[in-house]
Amino acid sequence: MEQIALVVGASGITGSNLAESLIAKGWITYGLARKPNHDIKDLKPVSADLLNIDSLKAALADVYPTHVYITSWMRNDTEAENIRVNSLMIRNLLNVLSTKHTVQHVALVTGLKHYLGPFEAYAKEGFLPETPLREEHPRLNIENFYYAQEDEVYAAAARDGFTWSIHRPHTVIGKAVGNMMNLGTTLAVYATICKETGRPFIWPGSAAQWNGLSDVTDARVLAEQLIWASTTEAARNEAFNVVNGDVFRWSWLWKQLAAFFGIEAIGYEGTIRPLEKEIANDGPVWKKIAEKYQLKEADLSRLASAWHTDLDLGRPIEVMTDMSKSRKLGFTVFQKTDESFYDLFEQLRKDELIP
Repeated sequence: MEQIALVVGASGITGSNLAESLIAKGWITYGLARKPNHDIKDLKPVSADLLNIDSLKAALADVYPTHVYITSWMRNDTEAENIRVNSLMIRNLLNVLSTKHTVQHVALVTGLKHYLGPFEAYAKEGFLPETPLREEHPRLNIENFYYAQEDEVYAAAARDGFTWSIHRPHTVIGKAVGNMMNLGTTLAVYATICKETGRPFIWPGSAAQWNGLSDVTDARVLAEQLIWASTTEAARNEAFNVVNGDVFRWSWLWKQLAAFFGIEAIGYEGTIRPLEKEIANDGPVWKKIAEKYQLKEADLSRLASAWHTDLDLGRPIEVMTDMSKSRKLGFTVFQKTDESFYDLFEQLRKDELIP
């Protein structure tokens, strides 16, 4: 039977990498976004607002997906509003698709805030789980929009009879312009500014993150797990952590990243030095860099999400995840983390986003 994918959030880091992987494997692939991605060859763009059910009905009128991959979410001012908006987006989508009777599997991408708490309570005392993080860890007794998203998928699956999978990556490393949570590109942009201005590459985070073990998720690994789980009988109706498969300490990796750009690395020196503050006045600096090297994006805020990098690197505990659940079921994709960053940096250069 023909496999038809609907990738929701196809312009983001996760969605764009997933769309490319699906197309490479021969899937008919639709990419839904408010501003669809037109850069991926053979991706069928769908423009729709997930909060507007009439917009969805019109946009999906001729789309009959067998597999739905939800990689999109919307940030709001409070967690209560996050819950309302993000659960409504999924409910609207699955209600519109329900009438088509073609959906066999829905995969939802969330993340480690499942274990660490939402933005308002993120990795704070009282919400610090035991690490490595494992899928069977119970939900925190606190509002969390990831739980609300999951519950929408579970309810629709019970109603419509499709299978589901939940995917919980750590920090996702990959390319996307205008993405709100983009640590890899943010560090590439910061390193470029340091190189151009002669400033040192200053570690912005906590002692626990600097000294502790960590892991990250290459967007390509996440894409492979999404496809694997949605096409593997044993993986259905399960939640999975997904990371590269190695662990590292930022005290090691920070120096590797600095060496790639040929700049001086400064590590943790007793206090957190937020990147958001460090690059707060660098908009004009980036504009000059973009003009000098004829880069395609002169707006620093479209490339760097320093607030999110600070959130990740400022955590008061080391954070790494257990991958044994999917490994045991046959998911064996592995990616060396330093090479995830180098591959991204080379891609950013090729696409003329950094010099």
